[in-house]
Amino acid sequence: MEAAGKEEISVEDEAVDKNIFKDCNKIAFYRRQKQQLSRRSTYQASLDSATTGKDSTKFRIINETTKVPLLAEIYGIEGNIFRLKINEETPLKPRYEVPDVLTSKPSTVRLISCAGDADSLVLTDRKGDLKCHITANPFKIDLVSEEEVVMSINSLGQLYFEHLQIPLEQRATKENKEDTSADTSQEDQEDLGLWEEKFGKFVDIKVNGPASIGLDFSLHGFEHLYGIPQHADSHQLKNTSDGDAYRLYNLDVYGYKIHDKMGIYGSVPYLLAHKLGRTLGIFWLNASETLVEINTEPAVKYTVTQMGPVAPKQKVRCRTDVHWMSESGIIDVFLLTGPTPSDVFKQYSYLTGTQAMPPLFSLGYHQCRWNYEDEQDVKAVDAGFDEHDIPYDVMWLDIEHTEGKRYFTWDKKRFPNPKGMQDLLRSKNRKLVVISDPHIKIDPDYSVYVKAKEQGFFVKNHEGGDFEGVCWPGIY
Repeated sequence: MEAAGKEEISVEDEAVDKNIFKDCNKIAFYRRQKQQLSRRSTYQASLDSATTGKDSTKFRIINETTKVPLLAEIYGIEGNIFRLKINEETPLKPRYEVPDVLTSKPSTVRLISCAGDADSLVLTDRKGDLKCHITANPFKIDLVSEEEVVMSINSLGQLYFEHLQIPLEQRATKENKEDTSADTSQEDQEDLGLWEEKFGKFVDIKVNGPASIGLDFSLHGFEHLYGIPQHADSHQLKNTSDGDAYRLYNLDVYGYKIHDKMGIYGSVPYLLAHKLGRTLGIFWLNASETLVEINTEPAVKYTVTQMGPVAPKQKVRCRTDVHWMSESGIIDVFLLTGPTPSDVFKQYSYLTGTQAMPPLFSLGYHQCRWNYEDEQDVKAVDAGFDEHDIPYDVMWLDIEHTEGKRYFTWDKKRFPNPKGMQDLLRSKNRKLVVISDPHIKIDPDYSVYVKAKEQGFFVKNHEGGDFEGVCWPGIY
């Protein structure tokens, strides 16, 4: 019988200290966007000068406040996919575009203008099953299927685009210092993280000022959303009206809380919406830190009017709004129109590829713990498997095998003969996998790769990381 008064130990007691990671209120670009959007700044599209080429239709979007133009491009892609790109028309320097996620350049389908004037433009492919209705003022795009709107873009007016600026120290006059988003007091600049953002002991210098982007998507008739991993939460995405958005930013949180929107090890900016008879996908191609807000409006609060030449018929149904916000880059989003779940998965895999077949040895048992202390420890564990006749294929070493936690190095005292240790395992048809820990930036000149290859290693994977970013370089 347990002693009276003994405290229960909850799994929550083991959870991560969230104070060492950012929440929404500590993220400067989130605060800036929420503050600016509360002022209802709107964008207007210049559709009278829209041009339709072989690959895309282009037109300008102008912010009514700043008057700085953006360039919008709409692509039709094989397999019922639409792509929307929005970038600065004349950026100070090229903004970052993700180069290595798409397996190849998508095959485009020429879009046809089937109706349009200065106030609106309707684009469709040759089949005519799907249409893009573009409204000029305020700028909005409706994705229409069978004369019914299934998705709206910027219907809530949450398009947000911060323009790159000349560094403050290079501005010659006081007048130049008082333009665009820099037109704030020093206190406000620090609070909003315009040119410099601090978190703990880390300082993020923004040479060309803030560069965040944002856009909203309204999914008509949908209330079941999934995706944007990785979070230890329910499979179905929840409303974020509590002010806690889903965060896409890789974190090394091994003691994470469950039922929490906090990001953990991975980030995939892919969202799926499903209802009876229709499935849609949104693939937000952006590699920077991203926040996603979700809000479902009950059916009684929203009315949709059927489009087309027939008399208007009103349908009362629910709507879910998804607001994407990223720290930098451009707006580059793929709309996967389904209509079935299988179709959406095919459309997504067409863009990003399918899972590679795993190497045969990876299917066997892998032995790992944090951490094996030295070569003798490794040999003893290996011998223990032989003694008890337990098969295994791979032995993993964590960060403590390194010298000062530096990539592709060995602690010479604890691992004086790593080649001999590997040869021992190899003689039994076993492999040694070495994994390096997060929170360390990799050598930018890649000399570590040369060093690794000189030692007979094959470099498996590499992802750069920053102070909260996670990077998992591994070598076989």
